This record gives sequence, C-alpha cells and structure tokens, in this order.
Amino acid sequence: MFQLGLQGASTGAIYSLVALGLVLGYKATEVLNFAHGDILMLSAFLGWWLIEGVGLPFWAVLPLVVLVIALFSYLLEARVMRVIVGQPQFAGVMLTIGIGFMIRGGVSMVFGPDSRTYDTPWTGQTTRFGGAVVADLNLVIVAAALAVTALLFVFMARTSLGVAIQAASQNQLAAYLSGVRVKRLNSLVWAISGAIAALCGLLLAPISLVDLSLWFVMLKAFSALVLGGFGSVPGAIVGGLLIGLIEQFSGVYLPDGFKDVMPYLVLIAVLVFFPKGLLGEAHGRRV
Repeated sequence: MFQLGLQGASTGAIYSLVALGLVLGYKATEVLNFAHGDILMLSAFLGWWLIEGVGLPFWAVLPLVVLVIALFSYLLEARVMRVIVGQPQFAGVMLTIGIGFMIRGGVSMVFGPDSRTYDTPWTGQTTRFGGAVVADLNLVIVAAALAVTALLFVFMARTSLGVAIQAASQNQLAAYLSGVRVKRLNSLVWAISGAIAALCGLLLAPISLVDLSLWFVMLKAFSALVLGGFGSVPGAIVGGLLIGLIEQFSGVYLPDGFKDVMPYLVLIAVLVFFPKGLLGEAHGRRV
C-alpha cells in the first residue's frame, strides 16, 4: 500500500504541476490553453534530442529546455494570443487547439512518430522504505512538485511582481489603471506556465517514454483541475494528487482497463454531482 501510494503520488505530482500551469494561464488571460499538453510533449522531444543527439548532460539540458520553452510560451502569448484579446472565449479555445495540432505535427515531421527514451541521473536507482521499493525518479518528481509549488507560493505572495499578477488576474482593468503592465504580465504568466510544462515533460518522459501521445497527460490534468475546483491553485494541486492515487489504486484493485478511464469517470462524476470541485467557488447565473 505504501509503495502504491508513493507511485500514485509521483504520478499525481505531475498532474498537479500540469494543472497548475493550466490554471495560471487561465487566471491571467481567461483562456484555457489546450496546447499545454503539446508544449509538454515538445519539451520531452527537445530534451531527448539534446541528451541523445547532441550529447549534453541532463543537468545542462534541464535549465536549457525550461528556458527555451518559457521563451516560446512568452512569444506565443505576446505574438499570437494577444491578437484575439476581446474576442469570445471560444476563439481562444479554438486557437490553442489549432496551435496544439501544429506543434504535434511539427514534432512528428522533425523527430518522427517513434517512441524513445533517455537516461536521467536517477534511472535504474531505487530506494527501500521498509518492505517497499520505490524508484528514485518517482521521489524526485514528488520533491520537484513540492519545490515548484513552494517557490510559486512565495513568488505570488511575497514579491511585488507576484502581487501584481494576482491583481491582474482578479481585475485587469483595475490593475491597469493602477499602473500594472497587464499585457506584459500575461506573457510572463504564460512563460511560467510553459516552464512548468517543460519540467513536467523532462521528468515524465523517462517513465512514460518520449512519444507524441505524451500530450494526453493534459486531459488527466484537466480532470484534476475540475476535481480540485476550476480556477483554484490549491485545488489543482490537491486534485492532481488525488487523480494520481485513484489511477494507481484502480489499476491494481479494479479489473483491467479501469486505470485508463478512471480520471475521466471522476471528471464526469464531479461535473454532474459536485460542479464546483473540492476547493472551487460556486458561481451561479440566473436565466
């Protein structure tokens, strides 16, 4: 049980980070970035190419890929998403879906559709806790998720830039009239979201393989986002951990096939019976 719990927590930590990136971008621009999973997948392929093709060590590849993807996400918001400011949310949804397909197609043409993997400093290493044996990479993923969450909390609560981001996410017009450069902040938030996606891709790829289907992790992160409460940062973290645990235990104790569908069954159940999620706020509209 302890081993399954740690494995589920490591998977859930990835879902939490992906959901965290999604909710940050949504709170900044009110556009749900459906290309977020493809950016994660692009990061994994870029990391594989730098490690296996160029021959760079993992510790050099990690900050390089995070920086490149953060810059890519910044330009994506500044040069593409900003063009549709003021349009209905549906326009942003369709645009990000189209961007995701373009990224997927570009990666397939450049790198090919074959699955591959690469080694990390923790590949093949395990740690024993009593009678449980856990891969070190799973422990690293959990530690990375805790570190990123703590850094974001300190950044958002203790720095003037973080407070400005929170103000812009609550009321862009009021923040703009108070002297906050809202457009630049929106691009910065997308850069942070992209950096988180890059970190997730680099840590998840050695477990799930570097593959075009890696973008599917966004769908499970979306389930985590709905479970925790759409638009809630703490909810994204809690929801991701719960989805990871549910997925892990259902794969062991339920019949074959349940592991893959449980996140989506949870998504449907939450939308039907508890739409605001665990930590979300209820919103109503009289019609």
